[in-house]
Amino acid sequence: MLAPLRARAFGWEPARKLLSLPTSRGWASGAPESTKSDIEASPSGAHEPSRTSPPPPPPSPPTSSARETLRRLDPEALRTLEAHLRVDHAGEWGAVRIYEGQLAVLGKTSEGPTLEEMAGHERVHLRKFNELLPAYRVRPTLLLPLWDAAGYALGFGSALLGKEAAYAVTVAVETVIAEHYNDQLRFVHQTDALRDETELRQVFKQFRDDEQEHLDIGLEKDAERAPFYKAITAVVSTGCKTAIWFAKRV
Repeated sequence: MLAPLRARAFGWEPARKLLSLPTSRGWASGAPESTKSDIEASPSGAHEPSRTSPPPPPPSPPTSSARETLRRLDPEALRTLEAHLRVDHAGEWGAVRIYEGQLAVLGKTSEGPTLEEMAGHERVHLRKFNELLPAYRVRPTLLLPLWDAAGYALGFGSALLGKEAAYAVTVAVETVIAEHYNDQLRFVHQTDALRDETELRQVFKQFRDDEQEHLDIGLEKDAERAPFYKAITAVVSTGCKTAIWFAKRV
């Protein structure tokens, strides 16, 4: 049972639904390198979703820059990068499962298209990290089966409480994930060996912006009107931060 799981986690045998995915908005090969201002997340509500823009080309696979980056990094920076990428992969896996759980309940309601659109973004993110992990010689977290089950249960359970509760989970999760991507952008900016690393910078910035957009959508969809909103977001936020801590180490 472990061999197929490891293969799927590394992207060698991805789930059938991940073989044909929509592209993430705003992704374009050769996008300009971000500056220090890119490191700061947009405040909630400041990011205006562009829901009618045409889809850009799909993300390109990792290049020889991964090998060059591995050669340049000192052991401490290499461990930090490995931990970041492992968390990214686990987080996007969990996010896909959360949306799948919510879609199982709300998929046929008026919220279905919005949830499916956001789930599509997360599948694109997961596919990219399925490529980046082997390129940067990073193993996935050993707790992936737990994130798989917990993500679906969280999505399904929150949706049973109503769309507002489902979007409250979105707000809590995406807030933590956007902060995590900002931490990675700071790491890239502050690490001399990564100053010229455009691929990772582009990935972190684009995916951070996608997560910020999801957060904004959740607020637009009345997440704050969910019963026990503060309790839901506090518990989910703490759970996400705990998952990040474990994924870095296990």
